[in-house]
Amino acid sequence: MPRFDGDPVFHALLDSANGLPKEGSLLVELEGLERVEQHYEHGTAILKTRLLDAAGNGVEITDLAPRFFNRDRIFRPAQLVRRIRPLAGHCRIRIHVNPRGEWGSVVPTITRGSNHLRYVLPSGTLRLTTNAPPTYVADGTWFSLHEPVSLLFGPDETLSGGIEETAREFEEQTSLYWRQWTRRLALPLEWQEAVIRAAITLKLCQFEETGAIVAAMTTSIPEAANSGRNWDYRFCWLRDAFFVVRALNSLSEVGTMEDYLRWLYDVVRGADNGHVQPLYGIGLERQLSESFVPHLAGYRGMGPVRVGNQAHEHFQHDVYGNIVLGAAQAFHDHRLFRRADAGDFAALEEVGEQAWLLHDKPDAGMWELRTRARVHTSSSLMCWAACDRLAKIGTVLGRPDREAFWRERADVIKAKIVEQAWSEKRQSFVESFGGSDLDASVLLMAEVGFLPAHDSRFVRTVEALEQSLCDGPFMRRYEAEDDFGRPETAFNVCSFWRVDALARIGQHARARELFEALLARRNHVGLLSEDMSATTGELWGNFPQTYSMVGIVNGAVRLSARWDDAV
Repeated sequence: MPRFDGDPVFHALLDSANGLPKEGSLLVELEGLERVEQHYEHGTAILKTRLLDAAGNGVEITDLAPRFFNRDRIFRPAQLVRRIRPLAGHCRIRIHVNPRGEWGSVVPTITRGSNHLRYVLPSGTLRLTTNAPPTYVADGTWFSLHEPVSLLFGPDETLSGGIEETAREFEEQTSLYWRQWTRRLALPLEWQEAVIRAAITLKLCQFEETGAIVAAMTTSIPEAANSGRNWDYRFCWLRDAFFVVRALNSLSEVGTMEDYLRWLYDVVRGADNGHVQPLYGIGLERQLSESFVPHLAGYRGMGPVRVGNQAHEHFQHDVYGNIVLGAAQAFHDHRLFRRADAGDFAALEEVGEQAWLLHDKPDAGMWELRTRARVHTSSSLMCWAACDRLAKIGTVLGRPDREAFWRERADVIKAKIVEQAWSEKRQSFVESFGGSDLDASVLLMAEVGFLPAHDSRFVRTVEALEQSLCDGPFMRRYEAEDDFGRPETAFNVCSFWRVDALARIGQHARARELFEALLARRNHVGLLSEDMSATTGELWGNFPQTYSMVGIVNGAVRLSARWDDAV
């Protein structure tokens, strides 16, 4: 707190070799616990958890982050609210509140008030205000729960109202906010619950103060057991953010895009000699130096724990296409408070210049390979997309000269891709110019409009990828070894790209079957991480992953029956 990329207050997941420890966690225990039930309140980001004993007695826990409009502005403090109420019978609980600082290495100094505990840490002081006995909370003592209690954890500030009154108001107002937000979504007819949950999750991945969108909310959850593929995803990748904006736009939720574009244009206008990094900090930080936290054992003991991400040093040329693609709708959409203008077009043309200069140059690629560079097909594809969209923007702005200029460049890049990325041997578009390895990222050719889906080369590409990269409904990213060997798990967004491609080439029934199989692999509250074991279905990788949640939205929008067919 208070930022996605900050020092974790509750870090226990990253030191869980022997199960979840009490240090670095906020726990509620029920005496005689037998089972747990958990769900999100419909249409909200409010989590409900029931702890029950063998006789069905227990407690219900409500978790939320306050979020609502107050005095014509959004009220969203860096605060957690946890409400606990008895359900039935006589139950005893124990509450542990054990924040830590400096990645778990610093135990706070605790001071007490009549209804609060203060935790003094190097980064600042946090306050827990509660109508549970503070002594019991501080000492981790079992006590009988006869009436509801609430815990408000966050800034070291005094509440303006009563504890239970404030917690209840925060819950009611937050619930109303989310219900109003979700009711404005243009949902597909089918899979609405899955889409709503995905949309809310994507919205929660935006740091609204600046508009940046993080790739995931965690660091160092391994892509596979003991693989060493542990990365820090709490930053804004321009690639991932574009897909988030595109998915929410498909549901008519353009507010996220408007906030993101504020951040994106600051990236573009602050670029050093035109070079744009693949990712930045949520406050536009450029230096995201990667380091290790050696005193933490890692998730389930599977370290290392990394802070920062070396990819900020990479050259990944697809970034220029992702910038233009992410900004293009703002030139066409009349609903926006601020439509893009000629000045924005000029800034994007500088991005297009970089795309043109680099479209056939080696880079690290969208999978961020650390030890080799090639002319990656996906990077060249996105450079084409930058020029193609700039041509279309030139048309809408009444600039035929610029439309012709960028169309000519787009055509040149397209011809190179068609000639140099196609493999007669593999009967497929391949990972890099002149290469022979298959890569799921070429499926984006249809999504960005590079080729019509019925083009025989695209159809054959889909068939080749299915034969080489798929295990049941799951798809791996690529077949070649990378810096860590061959990937062991499926990459969830690739599985959704496959679904989209199958639907586009006319295999609609099969695409629906695979989509349903992927939805069945979500966790119990409808969320997905980055990766999945094809054999066990176990989720791996950072969580929740925006790429994966985007796949849910895109799949449902692509495959759903029309509203006209039902009403």
